[in-house]
Amino acid sequence: MSILKKLFQWLPFGKVSEMSAPELYKRLQKNDIQIVDVRSKMEWDKSHIEGSLNLPITSFSIDTIKQLGLSQDLTTVVICLSAHRSIPGVRKLEQFGFTDVYQLEGGMLSWWKLSLPTLK
Repeated sequence: MSILKKLFQWLPFGKVSEMSAPELYKRLQKNDIQIVDVRSKMEWDKSHIEGSLNLPITSFSIDTIKQLGLSQDLTTVVICLSAHRSIPGVRKLEQFGFTDVYQLEGGMLSWWKLSLPTLK
């Protein structure tokens, strides 16, 4: 893989598939989705979506993904504060073989704006 392509994967710019906060909330009720929160542990501890797994983007690797026990067959939503750090998270999961991956449109800011439930 070229250096430019590797660098592009980590840039918080560009388009990736997105899922809206209301759609994510509906999918959580069906229990057919997994969430990877790429914010820092401190941010996650303050407020997160129940069932989300915290994996800071700075720790993203195939090994850490495997340690979380994520299924490549389930829809996966990557979230951060404002939908910037989640972009490289989506790209990395796709690189690791995940096929149904989205970022939360607008990040946690959009979740909080709709007063959807969080822990802590």
